[in-house]
Amino acid sequence: MGMVFIGIPLIIFMGLVAPLWLFLHYRSKRQTGQGLNSEDSESLQALANKAEQMQSRVATLEKILDAEAPEWRRH
Repeated sequence: MGMVFIGIPLIIFMGLVAPLWLFLHYRSKRQTGQGLNSEDSESLQALANKAEQMQSRVATLEKILDAEAPEWRRH
């Protein structure tokens, strides 16, 4: 009885769960190893461009605030 109680779940695990887990694991490793696809690369570049624009805008706003309200950084 004890061997059957352990044996059936073990057979189910080795026959169904383990192969599926291995397949999904190595598929995700392969996708990660390939790097970014062209769509992801374009999105990343667009985000980098927006970040540069925002950085420029923040610098401009800081210059305006420095001229108009020199004490703004202390608040």
